Amino acid sequence: MSKRRFIIITILSFLYSFFCVIGNSFVKSSSLYYIKNNFLTSLLTFISLFVLFFIVLHYFFLFIENKKKKNNKKISKLKLFKLFDEHTFLFCFIVLIICWLPYIIAFYPVILSPDPSFQIKQFFGIPNKYSTYNVLLDPNVIITNHHPVVHTLLLGSCLKIGNMIGNDNLGLFLYSIIQITILASVLSYVVKFLKELKLNTKYVIGSLLVFALVPAFPIYSMSAVKDVIFGSLIILYIISLYKLLKTDNLKIKNIIKILFLMILIVLFRNNGIHTILLSFPFLLFLKKGNHFRKKVLIILLIIFGFSYSYNNLILPYFKITPTSVREVLSIPFQQTARYVKEHSIEVTSEEEKAIDKILTYDTLADRYNPELADPVKNSYNKYATKEDLKEYFKVWFNQFIKHPGVYIEATLNNTYGYFYPLKTSWYFHSRHDTRIVEDGFKYSYSHSLKGVRNVLSGFGNIFPYIPLIGLLINIAFNAWILLFLLFYLIYKKKYSSIIYLLPSLVLLLICFASPANTYFRYALPFIFALPLNIGIFIKTIRE
Repeated sequence: MSKRRFIIITILSFLYSFFCVIGNSFVKSSSLYYIKNNFLTSLLTFISLFVLFFIVLHYFFLFIENKKKKNNKKISKLKLFKLFDEHTFLFCFIVLIICWLPYIIAFYPVILSPDPSFQIKQFFGIPNKYSTYNVLLDPNVIITNHHPVVHTLLLGSCLKIGNMIGNDNLGLFLYSIIQITILASVLSYVVKFLKELKLNTKYVIGSLLVFALVPAFPIYSMSAVKDVIFGSLIILYIISLYKLLKTDNLKIKNIIKILFLMILIVLFRNNGIHTILLSFPFLLFLKKGNHFRKKVLIILLIIFGFSYSYNNLILPYFKITPTSVREVLSIPFQQTARYVKEHSIEVTSEEEKAIDKILTYDTLADRYNPELADPVKNSYNKYATKEDLKEYFKVWFNQFIKHPGVYIEATLNNTYGYFYPLKTSWYFHSRHDTRIVEDGFKYSYSHSLKGVRNVLSGFGNIFPYIPLIGLLINIAFNAWILLFLLFYLIYKKKYSSIIYLLPSLVLLLICFASPANTYFRYALPFIFALPLNIGIFIKTIRE
């Protein structure tokens, strides 16, 4: 074994073992207490897992290196596979729609969870909790950018069309049709793209079967959440990065395409700009030629200028209130809440006052949920000034100095499910949400299909727990695969190819700053993109 391979496998084995021991401790004690109280057992577990992962990774590395490239032959002479070969995109699109059809019919017109329901309320000017999270720029404009305005307008406009023709369900189904078409088209394009990479046909068809049969795809195709369209855009962005790195001549039409795609990414997710700025600029260092670099720099300047103008000029012009600062403070708020819960006796009156100006102090300890920041941050004082925040962070830092372990545990407790595969908090919204019904909208499921919905929901709920195949939608397992791909590319010194993984890695890091632990919707973009990332990885290591 080469020294380089030994180091890479050692690092990966250490990380996987560390994740397991830490995750197990938080499952059992919601802290590092289990490790402290059972140190010898935890140490032996870590060593055993380390040895196991080291052996498995060693042989997996050997398997990949000894794997010979096979010719991409047709696996069958059947007419069905001939159609796949000759009309890949259309074939895949039809297959996906057929396989998703039971979900489309059963959950007609759309699956509304709380967030899209509140977005609809915002669109129609109905008071809702998101319009109270911040001081509105205009009391008469209750729509905010807490959820991407473009997505809110799209969802609300579809319902408005249905409202105008006297059928709210039909309007909501119009949104479903748009979203289903986008997701099915993008996934069909992924299969076509994998085929164009001349990967093994079994892998290409296997990817299609995953998209068609794993329930997360049809369920979310019918779920009116912003993450589905955003995830589709991220998949196209990854393909665009691959193509940009493979070309030396960046034509005007390609510049327009990538700019249009980036603008949509910015519009459909508030952290979309971060995904771009932490991935696209690397093209400046990976591509030679000043002409190409100038074009990349121009694209960056345009997209940054658009993002800044959109958030600081366009939205304020229409009196649309930006998202509250509390949305990016889940980590420090959880740390403060845990500190107050565990060390309230050490909190001085001055510290209490500073915290109370930001978060209601008296109930802070009781509201603390170690795996969900919403109960804590929901009490954020929207009238807090910059000076109030400054004073709060002084207290936050002083308390960190006193008990850094509390802060570490608070953060791990709210994020460990993103790196510990045995933590599964899988669920999806499928029940009829009555939030907009209470406001007079006629949104309903078909009563006669209740049994079908129960069967499909049951299948969707048990899928993550099915041995092996359930790992396809396991958040931490998908994160582990991303880490493996990253370290293997480093091992092979294919540093430029890491850029394809950056969007997924950035989105994984964003999950760590999110308010909820092990929340599939937040991880959806990089999970849906994984077959594509693996396909590009296979192509890369064979070049």
